[in-house]
Amino acid sequence: LKAVILIGGPQKGTRFRPLSFEVPKPLFPVAGVPMVQHHIEACAKVPGMKEILLMGFYQPNEALSRFLVSAQQEFKVPIRYLQEYAALGTGGGIYHFRDQILSGGAEAFFVLNADVCSEFPLQEMLEFQQQHGDMHSFVILGTTANRTQALNYGCIVANADTQEVQHYVEKPSTFVSEIINCGIYLFTPAIFQHIGEVFQRNQQELALEESSNGWQRAEVIRLEQDVFTALAGSGKLYVYKTDGFWSQIKSAGSAIYASRLYLNQYSKSHPERLAQNKPGGPVIRGNVYIHPTASIDSTAVLGPNVSIGEGVTVGTGVRVRESIVLHGASLHDHTCVLNTIVGWDSTIGRWARVEGTPSDPNPNDPYAKIDSETLFRDGRLTPSITILGCSVTIPAEVVILNSIVLPHKELSRSYKNQIIL
Repeated sequence: LKAVILIGGPQKGTRFRPLSFEVPKPLFPVAGVPMVQHHIEACAKVPGMKEILLMGFYQPNEALSRFLVSAQQEFKVPIRYLQEYAALGTGGGIYHFRDQILSGGAEAFFVLNADVCSEFPLQEMLEFQQQHGDMHSFVILGTTANRTQALNYGCIVANADTQEVQHYVEKPSTFVSEIINCGIYLFTPAIFQHIGEVFQRNQQELALEESSNGWQRAEVIRLEQDVFTALAGSGKLYVYKTDGFWSQIKSAGSAIYASRLYLNQYSKSHPERLAQNKPGGPVIRGNVYIHPTASIDSTAVLGPNVSIGEGVTVGTGVRVRESIVLHGASLHDHTCVLNTIVGWDSTIGRWARVEGTPSDPNPNDPYAKIDSETLFRDGRLTPSITILGCSVTIPAEVVILNSIVLPHKELSRSYKNQIIL
C-alpha cells in the first residue's frame, strides 16, 4: 500500500497570496502543523503503508526538504518528493511517475489532494473497496453538499444500493447530484491502463491538430474530467460517502475554517496539542493551539479557534479570536485580533484592532461548504478575513478592517476594505 499526495506548484495558490509568497502552500500551518502533515499523519496510520510520495512541481527547496526529513523521523514511513517537469494535471503526474508508484509491487495506492482538510477515513475506504466489487475497483471519497454549492465541485451520481458511480460531472452548469468529490481516491494499478488510454487519445488528437501552437501537452491529464467521466457506469468506480468533516483550502479565509475543523478533531486525536487553562496562564476559550516556544501574558484571552505559532509574543490584555498567528509575530499590549491571519514576524502596536469578516459556511445548513469567493465583486473588495503578509508593522491605536497587507509594509494609519500594496 502506498499514498500519493498531490501538492501542485508555484503558479497555483494565487488565491492564497500573500501567504504563499513565503512558504509553499502545502507547508502553510493549519491548526499548528503544516497543511500536508495532516495528510501524512492519516496515511502513516493505515496498516501496511510502505511509502508516501509527494508529487508536484515546486523546486525542491530547503523548507520542503527539512519538512520531509522531520516527517519521516516522526511517522517512521519513507516519504519522498517527486518533482514534475511541468504542471501535468491531477492524472498526468501519477501517470508520469507510475513506475515509482508501482515499485515494490504496490497492490493499491491512495491519491490525496493537498488542498483539502478532512478526517481522512482511509482505512474505511480500504474496507469498503474489499466489500464492494472486485479488488480492481476504484473508490472516490464523496460527501454531501447543498444543491447550489454542489455545482462548484465534481458531482457523483451513484447507485443507492451498490454505491457504484454511474455518472460523473466536474462542475456541472445545472444540478446533477448532492454527492461531491472530496479529492481523495483509492486506486489499484489498473487505473494506469485507463489514464494511458487518455494519454494515447491526447497524442492522436495533438498529431491531427498541426496548428496547435505547441503549448498543449498530451501528458496533461485531469483525473476528474478525463478519467472519472469515462469510468462512470463501467462497474469499476465506486463512491464511499463520509459524514466526517471535509473542506477545501483554496483561499486564506478557508485556512481559518480548516484550522477550526482540525482543532475540533484534536480533542479526540491529539488532546496534547490543545492549550488548557492553567493558574497563571492566559484565559483559553474553546480550542486553541499554542506552540511551546510562544510567550503569552497571563492576562491575554485566546480562542475559540486560535493557532499561535513558534516564538510568538502576546502582550498584556490581548484578545485573539478565530485567527492564525504565524511564527515570530508580536502582538503588543491590548491589541484585538479577530478573523485574521497575522504573517510571520509581523508586529501589531498597542491598542490596535485588526479584524476581518469570516468566510464561514452557513452554520444552519449541515451540508454547507465554504464558498471559494472572488477577491472582488462589483469592482469592490469582497469583505473577508484580514491578512497581514510577513514582516508587516501596524502602528499603535489604529484599526485595520477586511484588508490584505502585502509583505514588508509599515502602515501609518487605519485602513478599511483595501489591498495595501
